Amino acid sequence: MKYLILGAGAAGLTFANRLKNIRGEDSFLLLEKNFEAGGLCRSVFKDGTPIDICGGHFLDVRYPHVTKFLFEFMPENEWNKYVRDSRIELSNVTVNSPLEANIWQFPLEEQVEYLDSIAKVGCNSGKKMPEKFVDWIRWKLGDKIADEYMMPYNKKMFGDNLNELGTYWLYKLPSVNFKETLLSCLTKRAYGKQPGHAEFYYPKKFGYGEVWLRMAQNIANHIEYGKNITAIDFNSNTVTTSDYGKYRADKIIVTIPWREFARLDGMPAELVSDIKKLKHTAVQIKYFPENLDAKAQWTYFANPALSYHRIVYQNNINDNWNGYWTETRAERVKGVLHDGKTIFMNDYAYPLNTIEKPKIMERLLDWCRERNVYGLGRWGEHCHHNSDVTVSLAMSLAGKI
Repeated sequence: MKYLILGAGAAGLTFANRLKNIRGEDSFLLLEKNFEAGGLCRSVFKDGTPIDICGGHFLDVRYPHVTKFLFEFMPENEWNKYVRDSRIELSNVTVNSPLEANIWQFPLEEQVEYLDSIAKVGCNSGKKMPEKFVDWIRWKLGDKIADEYMMPYNKKMFGDNLNELGTYWLYKLPSVNFKETLLSCLTKRAYGKQPGHAEFYYPKKFGYGEVWLRMAQNIANHIEYGKNITAIDFNSNTVTTSDYGKYRADKIIVTIPWREFARLDGMPAELVSDIKKLKHTAVQIKYFPENLDAKAQWTYFANPALSYHRIVYQNNINDNWNGYWTETRAERVKGVLHDGKTIFMNDYAYPLNTIEKPKIMERLLDWCRERNVYGLGRWGEHCHHNSDVTVSLAMSLAGKI
């Protein structure tokens, strides 16, 4: 075929549907390891409540071309639109997110301590920007925010050795301005902008996985499920699966993790070695049917004594739903890892932004493109793209090649 797409998640489904609907292309095939499409965005129902089994996913409103495209498969009237209400729990205090904009919600003594720390922030006093992750966080946000929130929370998310992470992906973090923070505390209101998903869509009657199932239905004759991909031969542009199937294409789109390939025939040994250096986290999703006394749509937990780092409250997404689920990095899980009913394990949750990663991926993707193999999406590019960004990138790539 002309196009062989590895993975039927957000990236692969978007790319394939753009080929069909916009370009009228018919010579393409998707191979999917699971027996259902959706990838990281899959959902299941439990007692009438949808559970996003790979973690909470929401459709950001910031890219009109993305929402317009997805509404072709699941019309806008099947979605609810929300203003984000996310919170952070620190010790016995719960404040709105982002933390640096809501210092005023702490007790007065705590506000003073935060203000004292922010007054000494390195990025506002001309101090040289450090290279190590931990030093960079202190330089950017101050010791108090670093110690109370950023350090413990990021350890729960990514592991204890935070200095193996680079700082290149932290550009979105705002500088904490002392005068603005002081004014916020005096007037008792937030300042600055909301983080990502300031406004978002979520289906009225389904989990987030529904839109991707409908996209898969649109190209049902072009998807083969239960295909565990084991190898790529770059000399012949051939893909091999664990059931000894072989598929050859003019162009191959990789949306699955590069570390999943047992063989990369024809790839230089140094690139194969680089791929082995890529790191990621696994996350367990655990559903509970009872409702908690919470007002937010989700809450972040920095307390190291709590294994989970986030709770998503489905009863606050939809009045007809009940329960909540926790999200916990696999290494912090105690007990049952997976039961397929209320506990789900996502082996590939977040790519780790290690120091070496940008150069590794630049070398890898450049070499592959020269051979008509393209990395796309969170795992094809090993980058923490949300679904809206992934859809946008896939739409763009489908128009270019």
